[in-house]
Amino acid sequence: MTKNSKPANEGPLNDIRVIELGQLIAGPFCGQLMADMGADVIKVEPPGAGDPMRVWGRGDYPLWWSVCARNKRCITANLRESEGQELVKKLISQADMVLENFRPGTLERWGMSYDELSAQNPGLIMIRVSGYGQSGPYSKRAGYASVGEAVGGMRYLCGEPDRKPSRAGLSLGDSLAATYACMGALAALHHREKTGEGQVIDASIYESVLTVMEATIPEYTVSNHIRERSGSKLPNIAPSNIYDCKNGSIVIGANQDTIFKRLCDAMQQPELASDKRFIDHVSRGDNQDTLDQLINDWCSTRNVDEVEELMQLHTVPAGKVYRAPEMLNDPHFIDREALVDVPSERWPDLKMQNVFPKMSKTQGQIRWPGVDELGAHNNEIYEGILNLSKDQLSDLKKKSII
Repeated sequence: MTKNSKPANEGPLNDIRVIELGQLIAGPFCGQLMADMGADVIKVEPPGAGDPMRVWGRGDYPLWWSVCARNKRCITANLRESEGQELVKKLISQADMVLENFRPGTLERWGMSYDELSAQNPGLIMIRVSGYGQSGPYSKRAGYASVGEAVGGMRYLCGEPDRKPSRAGLSLGDSLAATYACMGALAALHHREKTGEGQVIDASIYESVLTVMEATIPEYTVSNHIRERSGSKLPNIAPSNIYDCKNGSIVIGANQDTIFKRLCDAMQQPELASDKRFIDHVSRGDNQDTLDQLINDWCSTRNVDEVEELMQLHTVPAGKVYRAPEMLNDPHFIDREALVDVPSERWPDLKMQNVFPKMSKTQGQIRWPGVDELGAHNNEIYEGILNLSKDQLSDLKKKSII
C-alpha cells in the first residue's frame, strides 16, 4: 500500500504516540488495539530477526503478522546494546506511552526503568504486560498465555469432564491481558489530562484471566463448591447447549422461563413448559441432561437452517457454529463490515476482522496491514523524529544497532 492510498486517520487516539517494545502476542495486541484507534504506534524490533510473529502461522504465508502489526510503523533497534537503548530512549522522551511485555526486570537492566524514562518525560504512561505482574514471588518467572490461563483458573474448566483440561484454539490469556492493559492505559491517559501525571500500568496474564472467572472464588469460600469441566454445557443453566441437526450444529440458549416457553412452542411441544421437570430454572437445571436430550432429538430430524429459522420466528436466542467460511458469507457480517478487505504488499484483498468497537464519531480504521519489510520505517522515524542524518543511519546499520 502506498502512502498516498492510506486513509486519513480519524481515530480518537490520533494525537497519541506509543513506542511498542516486546514481541509475540500480549504486548503487540495491546499495541494493535491502540493503533486501531488511531494512535501512532512505533513498533521496535530487533535487527536481523524481528518479532517472531512475522513467521507464526500456517502454510507458506504466515498471516497473523498482517493483523497484529496493522497500522503500526515498524523500526529496528538493538535494545541489548547501549546505542540502541539510547535511540529508543530518545523516542520515548517524545512519546505519550511506552508498551513492553518483557520479563520483569529486563528494562531495568537496560537502564530503561520507569523512573529513568519519566525523569525525561514526566507525563509518560508505561504499559507493562507480563505473566505474573511486576511484583510478587512469581514475577520473575517466564509466563506464556497457556500458563496464565492455567494459574488463573480458566484451563481447569475447559473441556470434557472425563478428560484432562483443554484449551481454546486461541491465545485467550494474551488477548485478555492486552485488553486490560489497553483499558488501564486509557484510564491513565484520562488521569494525565487532569493532572499531567504519568503512571505505570501493571497487567499480568494470570490476573487478567482471574478477572473473568465469575463467582468461582466466592462459590468456594462460601459453600466449598469447586466448578468442574462440563463440556459444551454450563451446569444447572438449561437449556443452553450445542444441539446436533441433520447437517450441522446450533447453539440454543433458552434458560429463562419466558424464553423456554417460546422454545417449547417452536418445537410444537408446549406441554414441556408446564412439565414439573422443566417448569422453572431450578427444575430445568436439576433435569438438564434429560432436557438437552429432548431438544437434541428434535433438532436431529431437521436441517440447521430450519431450526435457526424457527428459533428466530419464536424469538429464541440461537446461532449456527461458525467457521471462517460461514462468517465471510453471512449477510450480518457483511452489512456491519465486521470483516474487511485490506490491500497489502502481497495480496490485493487480504481479509481480516475490522476495528472494534464501533464509534459514532471517531471510528478507528485499518490504514495498512503489518508491513513485510523489517525496519520499513527506519528512515521515516529516525530522520523525521530524531533528526538523524543518512550518514548516521548508515553507521548504525553497519554496527547492527538498527
